[in-house]
Amino acid sequence: MQDLHPCKLYFFIDVYILLIYIYPMYIESVPNRNSPPAILLRESWREDGKVRKRTLANLSALSGPVIEGLKVLLRGGVAISNPEEAFVIERSLPHGHVAAVLGMARTIGAQKWFASAPVTLQPLLLAMLVARVIEPASKLATHRALHEDTATSSLGRVLGLSQCRAEDLYRALDWLYQEQPRIEQRLARQHLAGGMLVLYDLSSTWLTGSCCDLAAYGYSRDGKRDDPQIVFGLICNAYGCPVSVEVFKGNTGDPATVAEQVKKLKERFGIERIAWVGDRGMLTSARIEETLKPAAMDWISSLRAPQIAQLMAEHGPLQLSLFDERNLMELRSEQFPGERLVVCRNPLLADQRARKRQELLEATEEQLGKIAAATQRARRPLRGQQDIALRVGRIIERFHMAKHFELTITETSFIYHRREEAIADEAALDGLYVIRTSVDDTAMDASAVVSAYKSLAHVELAFRSIKTMAMHVRPVFHYNSERVRAHVFLCMLAYYVQWHMRQRLKPMLFDDEHLDEAANSRPSPVHKAVRSAQAKRKDCTKFADDQIPLHSFQTLLKDLATLCYNITHTRLNPEAKIVLTTRPTPLQDKAFQLLAVNPACTQ
Repeated sequence: MQDLHPCKLYFFIDVYILLIYIYPMYIESVPNRNSPPAILLRESWREDGKVRKRTLANLSALSGPVIEGLKVLLRGGVAISNPEEAFVIERSLPHGHVAAVLGMARTIGAQKWFASAPVTLQPLLLAMLVARVIEPASKLATHRALHEDTATSSLGRVLGLSQCRAEDLYRALDWLYQEQPRIEQRLARQHLAGGMLVLYDLSSTWLTGSCCDLAAYGYSRDGKRDDPQIVFGLICNAYGCPVSVEVFKGNTGDPATVAEQVKKLKERFGIERIAWVGDRGMLTSARIEETLKPAAMDWISSLRAPQIAQLMAEHGPLQLSLFDERNLMELRSEQFPGERLVVCRNPLLADQRARKRQELLEATEEQLGKIAAATQRARRPLRGQQDIALRVGRIIERFHMAKHFELTITETSFIYHRREEAIADEAALDGLYVIRTSVDDTAMDASAVVSAYKSLAHVELAFRSIKTMAMHVRPVFHYNSERVRAHVFLCMLAYYVQWHMRQRLKPMLFDDEHLDEAANSRPSPVHKAVRSAQAKRKDCTKFADDQIPLHSFQTLLKDLATLCYNITHTRLNPEAKIVLTTRPTPLQDKAFQLLAVNPACTQ
C-alpha cells in the first residue's frame, strides 16, 4: 500500500467511498515518538453502544497534497490535481456594499413595505432602494446597473433582476406613489407612537424642464434661481429618523405647508397630541394661531428679531447679570399669552456677531468712501444723483448694511455717516435668541426646550444626505408629478436605511458614539455642542480602538465594495455556475458583524 501510485490510490479510495455511509472513514494523524507521525486511513462504527475502529491503510508515505485531497474526498468533496485550472472566473462584480445595504434593508423590514406589490415588482422595489444608497442615479442609469450586460455591482444578480426592463422600474415607481400613505403610516406607528416631539423642516431642489405641474420659481435654497424647483417637507422623530415626506409646488412658502402636515398626522397617522419643532420661518405666529392651536397641538419655535426687540422693550434691557451659569432665563409676555419664552445668550455667538458687524461696517465705509471721493475729484468727477445712487446701491446690497448708514445723495455730492443708535440697538441683542413654546414646564424644563429646538440639526443632516452626500435627489428628471413625488419618497426611504446603518456602524465611522454623554456634560444646552473625548480621539488618531482605520459612511461603502461576487465554473462542467465571494478583510468583517449580515448569503 505504501508503494501505491497516487493515481491508483484514487481508484482505491473510490471503492471505499461506496462504503462511506456504512462504515465512515477518516484520516487520522498518530504521534510516533521521535519519528514523524503516522498517517492512517481508518473506519469506525458503533457496536454494543461502543465506538469501534480499525486501520485500513498506512498513508504516511504519501505527500501532503495527496493526503489533503483524500481528506476532501472522504468529506464528500472533489479532489483537484491542478487548482490553477480548476475554476474559470467568468465575471467579478463589486458585492460587499450590496450585501451590507441589502442586509440592513431586510433587517429593518423593507420587504414588508413592498409585500403588497405584484410579485414581479417586489425585488425591483428593493433593488431601487438599495441602488439609491450605493449608487444614486437616474432610473435609466439604475436599469443599466442592474442589467446583466452592463451591471456595475452584484445587485441585479443577487435579486434576480439581470434581465429587467426599464419600463419595470417606472411601474415600480408608480406603485410606490400609490402606497406611500400606507408605508408612512407604518413608519409613524413605529417611530412616533408614544413620542412627544416631531421635527419638521422644508427644503427645495431643482427640476430639469418645466413640464411638471409642481415646477415653479420660488426661493431656492440651492442658489439655482434660474431653474424651476419643487419644495419638500420632511418629518422626523426626535432622533432624526425620517417618517414622512411631502412634496409641494416650487413657490410654496414654508408656513403654508404646516397645515397639510398637521392634517396628515391627525387624520392619517391618528396622532392627537404632539409638539411640533420648527424654525421661526416655519412656525410663525399666524400659523400657530390658525393651525396648531385649533388642532390642540403644542409647538417649539423661536422669535424673529422684531419680536425680540418688542420683548426687550416690554421687559427693558436685559442685564447680563440676569443670566445664570446656564446662560438662559424664562420669561412670560402679554404678547404671547399661554406661552413660555426661554431667552438664551450665547457669549461666543455674541462675540462673533459683533466682530462680523464691525468688519462689514468698515468694508462698507471703505467702498462708500471711494464713491464720495469720486464726486469730489478734480478730473471727471462723478455726477448725477441717479448714477451716484446706482453705485451706492451696489455696495449697500453687497454688504447688507443699509440699516446702519444715513445716506445723502445730491447731483454733485454724496455724504454718509453711521447710525450709531441703530447699531447700538442691534448690538444689545447680540448672542440673544428666544425660544417660544406651549409645552408645560412639568413636561419639559427650559433646558429641555432649548435642546429640543436644537435637535432640528437632525433634519438638516437628513437634507444634506438626501440632497448632496448620499441620495442625490437632485436634479429631478421626471415630468410626471406623481413620479416626482415617488422619487422623493424613494430617497427618503433610502435615507431611512442609511440612518439605521449609521447607528450600527458608529464604531467604524467618525460619528460621535457618546453624543448624549457629551451633551449632558455641557453646563448648558445654549453652549456650542462639543464632541466627546472618544470622538476627539477618533479625529486625532484616525483609528478605532481595535486599530482598524475609521471611515465616513461613503468611503466605508467604497471599501466594502471591494469584496467581490465571482461567477465561476469548472472545466469539467462549464454550464454549472459556481458563485464564490472573496474573503472579507478585517475591516469588512467588522462591518458585517456590526450589521449582522453574512455577505455570502444574500439571496
